[in-house]
Amino acid sequence: MKTLVIIPSRLSASRLPGKPLLKINGLSIISHVYKKAQEANIGEVFVAAEDQEIIEDVRKNGGEAILTSNNHKTGTDRIYEALVKLGSKDAELVMNLQGDEPLMNVEDIQNLNSNMIKTKRDLGTLAAKINDKKVFENNNIVKVITEESLDHSKFPRALNFMRKLDNENSQTYHHLGIYCYNVEILKKFISFKQSENEIKNRLEQLRALDNNININVALAKSSPIGVDTEEDFMAIKKIMEYKS
Repeated sequence: MKTLVIIPSRLSASRLPGKPLLKINGLSIISHVYKKAQEANIGEVFVAAEDQEIIEDVRKNGGEAILTSNNHKTGTDRIYEALVKLGSKDAELVMNLQGDEPLMNVEDIQNLNSNMIKTKRDLGTLAAKINDKKVFENNNIVKVITEESLDHSKFPRALNFMRKLDNENSQTYHHLGIYCYNVEILKKFISFKQSENEIKNRLEQLRALDNNININVALAKSSPIGVDTEEDFMAIKKIMEYKS
C-alpha cells in the first residue's frame, strides 16, 4: 500500500504564534518534523501550510510544501486539500503528522504505518503509557481511553478522547498527534460538519467517533512533548540541543 505523509502547519497558533518557524539548532520546528517524516521512509512527504513563510522555509531546507486555504477549521481539512491538489491517485493511506512534534520517534511512525497496512483499518493513531501523574491533570495533553490495554502486539479501538480526566483508569494513555487515514475514510471524514463534541473539546478526532468511524490505537515507544506553549518550546529546545 502506498502512503503519503502530509504535515499541516500554520503560523497563527493561539497559544504560541509563529511556532512552526521557531528555530532549534538553526532549523525551524516545521523543518525538523519534515526531516523526521523523511527518516521514517514510508512515502513522499509534503507540508501543507496557509502561510507563504512556512512554504519558503520548508523549500529552503530541501523539503516540499503546498500552499492551502487559510479558512480550514482543522489540520485534517487542510491535509485533504493538499491531497486533492497533489492529485495522488495511487496513495491508499495518508499519514497526518503534526507540525509541532519534532521529537516524534521515527520507529513509532513506521509502526503505525505497518499496523494500518497489516490490519486494513480505517483510521489509526498512537498513544503512549502515562508515567507521570501530572499528565492526567494537564489539559494541554490529550488522553485516549482504549477498549483493551495497549501492548506492541495489539491495535485496539479508541473509546474516547479527552483533555480533562475525571478519573484515571488503566486503559488511559497519552494520545500523540499523528493519524493514518485510509484515503476513502479521509474523504468521508471531511464531508462531515464539525460535531458539537469536537468544538467543545477542541479535538477533531471526536468528529470521527461521533460519525461512527473507528479509530485504532497502536502503542508508541515514547511520549514526545508537543510544542503548545513557550515552556514546551524551551523544554524541547534544551533536549534537542543537548542531543546534538
